[in-house]
Amino acid sequence: MNKNIFLILTLAILGFSCKNDKKSSQMFKEKSESPWLLGFQKTELNPIMQPDSTYTFLDPISKNEVRWQKADVFNPGAIVKNDTVFLLFRAEDNPDAILGERTSRIGLAYSTDGINFTKYPKPVLFPDNDEFAKWDQPGGIEDPRIVETPEGTYIMLYTSWNNDVARLSSATSKDLKNWTKKGPVFENAYEGKYLNEWSKSGSIVTELVDGRLIAKKINDKYLMYWGELFVNLATSENGVDWEPSLTENGDLLHSFKPTLNEFDSHLTEPGPPALYTDAGILLLYNGKNLSGDGATTKYPEGTYCGGQVLFDKNDPTKMIERMEVPFICPSLPHEISGQYKAGTTFIQGLVYYNDKWFLYYGTADSMVGLAIKE
Repeated sequence: MNKNIFLILTLAILGFSCKNDKKSSQMFKEKSESPWLLGFQKTELNPIMQPDSTYTFLDPISKNEVRWQKADVFNPGAIVKNDTVFLLFRAEDNPDAILGERTSRIGLAYSTDGINFTKYPKPVLFPDNDEFAKWDQPGGIEDPRIVETPEGTYIMLYTSWNNDVARLSSATSKDLKNWTKKGPVFENAYEGKYLNEWSKSGSIVTELVDGRLIAKKINDKYLMYWGELFVNLATSENGVDWEPSLTENGDLLHSFKPTLNEFDSHLTEPGPPALYTDAGILLLYNGKNLSGDGATTKYPEGTYCGGQVLFDKNDPTKMIERMEVPFICPSLPHEISGQYKAGTTFIQGLVYYNDKWFLYYGTADSMVGLAIKE
């Protein structure tokens, strides 16, 4: 297929009006029968980010100098600011600790080509001697996803891990460097009913505006897909305090579930911020294959691959269609080695940059990979 035609067909479903970006406007005017965002190719330079023991940080809790990136760097969120791509990545310090028992902190890096990144020397978000320590310590702050509001505030959703219960939390910033923690996102919902329930992976719905992904309000509220085993919903007026969507019986509303004997037979976990498109709300998610009964033999047991699912934009609780096969899976050596040897391409950061889609992902809970859609 002609490259230009392929580009139009696969991106046209987004149908956004980018008033100040004539090229993007023309691209998204066209309609396509396919709602999926396809055609990602892993970059020749891959991984694009690796652990580095030369970076040190004075930990405010232990009062010790720690090599905060020594073990792993992975699972980044991504955002475009001033024609520059910024990654907020998860870094772990102790390579001798087992999976799940290392302390995570959030680092910041920037790039003017989306591929080669320069790291800031210190983490920008970390466990501290503050009111949030009971949520953040000792496991740390994990798996950041970031969006920009129409007013220019940046909202980070991350997992607070105290080695007991994972809690989805939030922080805000005006410059990506200085962050203010806001605490668990469900702390005030339903009188704290879900504060101590396991929660992770918040994907706020965004829209492409002037070449940038901006958080979009639907019926005067932000919408977030979240969860790990199932995909749940939540709404918010400010993007910080969230209220889970419930069924008539008062249970969490599951809009999307694992499919037995398929690549996502075990988990369906939201990936980067969702996309509001003409076809619907497109959610890129991480699907994990079961081990044993119910697993598919098409992919190794326990493997994480990237999938896509489309929701009705007029009723975001309603799933329209699920892509039957994953669009990205572990294949490179560093994607099937490291902390998680079953294989992982954990998609978490997505930006539209230089007329291309850049998809950043964690590889085996150890490094950062990149795939680009021309």
